Amino acid sequence: MQSAPGQSHAPVDERGLSVSTLVTAVMAAFFVVCGLVIDGGAQVSAERRAQVVAAQAARAGTDASALQRLAGVDRSASAVRAAQAVLERSAGVTGAVTVSAGRLTVHTHSESRTTFLSLVGVDRLAADGSATAELRVP
Repeated sequence: MQSAPGQSHAPVDERGLSVSTLVTAVMAAFFVVCGLVIDGGAQVSAERRAQVVAAQAARAGTDASALQRLAGVDRSASAVRAAQAVLERSAGVTGAVTVSAGRLTVHTHSESRTTFLSLVGVDRLAADGSATAELRVP
């Protein structure tokens, strides 16, 4: 409803509005920081796990083919099988194993589910790892 020209409005009490805005801004910042700390920590943990599994798979591959390599036989197929077996036993981690120029390379991938960042549409964070091992006899 509009007032007639020349009439004044009653003063509006605005006390507390600036505090409400400040509290809203601080709470939003708090959720962002929690999201970065908690979900970021989960992502770092998933990346570390992917790296550890890659290193375990590469080590298993070199161990599996060590005796054949010492005898002078190329047994890269046994190295690949052993590395893939480690990947298959590792829940939540996928990967690929390749052999090229006497090197066994393992690339792994993992994902962590988010807690706070899912509120803004980020449901998962990716993590990758890799490791390389020499298959040559020194």
